[in-house]
Amino acid sequence: MHETINPWKLREAVRSFNRGGLIAYPTEAVYGLGCDPLNAQAMEALLGLKQRPMEKGVILIAADFEQLRPFIKPLAEPLMEQIFASWPGPNTWLLPAADNLPFWLTGVHTSIAVRVTAHPLAAALCRACQSPLVSTSANRSGQHPAKSALQVRLRLGNRVDCILSAPLGGNRTPSTIRDGATGRIIRH
Repeated sequence: MHETINPWKLREAVRSFNRGGLIAYPTEAVYGLGCDPLNAQAMEALLGLKQRPMEKGVILIAADFEQLRPFIKPLAEPLMEQIFASWPGPNTWLLPAADNLPFWLTGVHTSIAVRVTAHPLAAALCRACQSPLVSTSANRSGQHPAKSALQVRLRLGNRVDCILSAPLGGNRTPSTIRDGATGRIIRH
């Protein structure tokens, strides 16, 4: 995918992020719905719109590992090397959560789900926001994930502050989720 990223739309998305708004954006397989992971009001709006219980926790995507570092406790080097080898790409890893993360990020878990995205627009958005983003599928719980900007608007209405329109990354299914410590597949 070599589509040009619209700088005006990217700036609009950053403004939404900074104001605590919700942003829909393409990922490797489906449209993601995201916001500032440390903004309580944004997270409340996102979880309310999705009708997703806070206890579940969320996935964070980033442009690179450095953006994720404050949110995790790294595993031993051989395990981290395996994780780094899978990024960027559609591989989400459960890693030990950093101390004192907000409950809305981890839910009832001691780990946090993280991914370095391979989607150029999602990565550009993380770089422009200078932060990882929450990345949950753009749909209400129990519905099929949106696969286009139009589907996002039709399913979630005006409660999404900014929609970045671009092709998906070409994967047929959402990211695989693995336990970083054991390698066990949680979602395929």
